[in-house]
Amino acid sequence: MFSRRRFVKIGAASIGSLALRNFGLLPALAQNATKYKALVCVFLFGGNDSNNTIIPAGTGDSIYNEYAALRGSLALPKSDLVEVADITGKNNYYFHNGLTDMASLFSSGHLAVAANVGPLVTFVKRTGVAMVNGPVPQHLFSHLDQQTEWQTSDPTEQTPFGWGGRTAALAQGMNKTSFPTLLSAAGNDLFGAGVDPQIAISSTANPATALNLAGFNLEQPRTQAFESLLTTDTGLKLAGAANGIMLNSIADAHALSAALSGVTISTTFPNTSLGNQLKQVATIIKARENLGMQRQIFFCSLGGFDTHTGEIEAHNNLYPQLSQAVSTFYTAIASELGISDEVTLFTESDFSRTFSQTTTDGSDHAWGSHHMVLGGAVKGQKVYGTFPTFELGSGDDFDTRGRWIPSAAVDQYGAALVNWFGVNANQVFPNLAALDKVKANPFSFFG
Repeated sequence: MFSRRRFVKIGAASIGSLALRNFGLLPALAQNATKYKALVCVFLFGGNDSNNTIIPAGTGDSIYNEYAALRGSLALPKSDLVEVADITGKNNYYFHNGLTDMASLFSSGHLAVAANVGPLVTFVKRTGVAMVNGPVPQHLFSHLDQQTEWQTSDPTEQTPFGWGGRTAALAQGMNKTSFPTLLSAAGNDLFGAGVDPQIAISSTANPATALNLAGFNLEQPRTQAFESLLTTDTGLKLAGAANGIMLNSIADAHALSAALSGVTISTTFPNTSLGNQLKQVATIIKARENLGMQRQIFFCSLGGFDTHTGEIEAHNNLYPQLSQAVSTFYTAIASELGISDEVTLFTESDFSRTFSQTTTDGSDHAWGSHHMVLGGAVKGQKVYGTFPTFELGSGDDFDTRGRWIPSAAVDQYGAALVNWFGVNANQVFPNLAALDKVKANPFSFFG
């Protein structure tokens, strides 16, 4: 469900897509790709409190002890944590025990952690009471705005296109067909808004028979009647362009349905929302040659992370869903399809949450957050970036509640993924060069 404000944002992006696609403003992109690659975004809606996702241990548990002393009712005892060591064997971390499968992927070298990432205009530090030494993104701590800034990488909210959509547009020429590069298993999303419309597939386990385009079953007579109406010449250029977009979408839906005919995944996925979404993604990746695809981007999501109250209970429910779905997806890609080094999954979220707890055993909206990157090409068992100092009111804290100021930008996080994907990140992230000039990108996830 979208608020009126978010609907307007997505609508603006759609109008931009019409203009770019149908009035010749997008240059043709002829590129070569010799190897298939896919990016899979898993967005955790509501703002995941990543302070309890992964915790640095420190020498003799010194950092964990600081964490336990400050988090109050949200502090997790060691009995509720899974201890892992990084690839050097010198640094230990604790994962939430609901993320046991992801902790195992970290230990086996397939999963990496990106520490303290968030939207940034420039790098800032706290200089006084609720003061920082530079400009900050618009509407900090707002769900919609921070979702927008994570999905577009634009802290000013002036960009109507998502960074996934911009990447997809640049990669489209690598594919052997005009079929869309970006598909969403979670409905419409700003991340995928770009110069070509994305396909939004259903949230059921079988994308071949339940495509969510125009709200129609592809075989119904009313779909044929609708297509006939769309081909009627109205004499209005913009209406004609819009009709053309819808016709292209229906044609793409037919193409996807045909490509998936007889394609199945034998790996047993958990029967959860995210499990079903990732099963769809794995199925479509298996059909990549039928579709003529060399580059694909997917968007999935899991909600429920707005934990102002009862956070421990919420995480005990949500984290196993996340961990099991992601682990099963990796098993399908690695064992069943044999292309683990060609697929990279990563997480995003609105923000992390305050280090200090609320009076109702929850946490409030914050800023910098920790994320996971998973794949056979990832140099895993490592934490990239810098954790904040667990000290309220410190130079890492926006105020006095543990709203951590990001030490790395969304642009830098996305750039590492986009460059691996085969697209020039500077064309996707306009602010990247300025950020990298101040502080080098710490996210060298790939060899």
